[in-house]
Amino acid sequence: MGERTAAGPGRGVRRVLASVVADRRPLRIPAFRRLWLSSIVTAVGSQLTAVAVPKQVFDITGSSGYVGLTGLFGLVPLLVFGVWGGAIADTVDRRKLLLVSNGGIAGTAALLWAQAFAELGSVWLVLGLLGLNQAFFAINMPTRNAVVARLVPQHLLPSAAALTGTMTTFGAVFGPLAAGALLPVVGLSSLYLVDTAALLAVLWAVWRLPPLPPLSGKVRRAGLRDVLDGFAYLATQRVLLASFLVDIIAMVAGMPRALFPEMAERTFGDPPGGGLALGWLFAAIPIGAMLVGLMSGWVGRVRRQGVAVVVAICVWGLAVAGFGLTSSLWLAVVFLAIAGAADMVSAIYRMAILQTAATDEMRGRTQGVFTVVVAGGPRLADVTHGWTAAGVGTAAAATGGGLLVVVLVMLAVLALPAFWYYRAAETAPQQ
Repeated sequence: MGERTAAGPGRGVRRVLASVVADRRPLRIPAFRRLWLSSIVTAVGSQLTAVAVPKQVFDITGSSGYVGLTGLFGLVPLLVFGVWGGAIADTVDRRKLLLVSNGGIAGTAALLWAQAFAELGSVWLVLGLLGLNQAFFAINMPTRNAVVARLVPQHLLPSAAALTGTMTTFGAVFGPLAAGALLPVVGLSSLYLVDTAALLAVLWAVWRLPPLPPLSGKVRRAGLRDVLDGFAYLATQRVLLASFLVDIIAMVAGMPRALFPEMAERTFGDPPGGGLALGWLFAAIPIGAMLVGLMSGWVGRVRRQGVAVVVAICVWGLAVAGFGLTSSLWLAVVFLAIAGAADMVSAIYRMAILQTAATDEMRGRTQGVFTVVVAGGPRLADVTHGWTAAGVGTAAAATGGGLLVVVLVMLAVLALPAFWYYRAAETAPQQ
């Protein structure tokens, strides 16, 4: 009797922790675990480059407008190769495609290091290499997401999305902070070099994956017909279309990262060579996202996933608006962290909706569109925010964008009410 009483509170504490702390069951799957572990190092490395490119462009030009062009040069390859890369992922061995695309990303990162080390000072060379890097990324991202859906059972997909997002945001937190600390010490070119080395970990993890040919067993070349079939399939999926629309609204109207280099110097007092304020601004959104990911044990119990996405995006918009109104660095970090937490909630459920609703035969193509939306939206925001800030200032660009998010999302819900009422399918856990 005494043993049962003593054990009872212990079991209760464990149940509470399990309902809050991230669900680790997907990590019991060896292939997913290797892929996830490899992202620890590379998540930090990729963020060093994400900071280095806009910083280098701003150093060369002194203009947020040119920094905004980084979004355009990243967006065009995503639009072209994201959808096409998803079609390829549905017709070939996904493991081999990951090897090729990861190798391309590593190669372009090495070229970015070489031009920075040689101090060529050409903004167009930097932007061109960025575009090539993003072309490989656009093929890689939908392929990687489609692979996860093959490795992890359906009922664990929200948990797998939370784990993956947590590791990505881990890098997005510590990468910018490391960049801000390293820039004055080792210089900008070293950031590219670290990213190049870190990408080797991804190649190792992908090499260890099992073969992942199409379930039909037919490996073939992807053509225009495959791309068009993907769009025709999406046209019949109103909930998926709505999920893409609300995320486009959130990112294009609300993502203020193109403003960070200018605000770090002119609003928050960084020295011209870069400093901690720049690192904190880039890290703040991922900090909030990482905290949600670490405490994501509850995500699998939310059935009204459409409502969760809409509420989260409204919180994102209001937090970004608050960021634009403050001149205190630490208050700005708080607002951006709240925005990041809300964005993580939205991302978890949008990914779960997409991976659950799409068939494996169409998963690469739907993930390709997802790549265009998720990665392309912030890049388009870089253009709009950069040029808006050049005209009306950074504070007005950020605040106005955040408030516009809330208005447009409300209009989208009124136009597509099916998304608001969407519920996750009840699935029995696999033992």
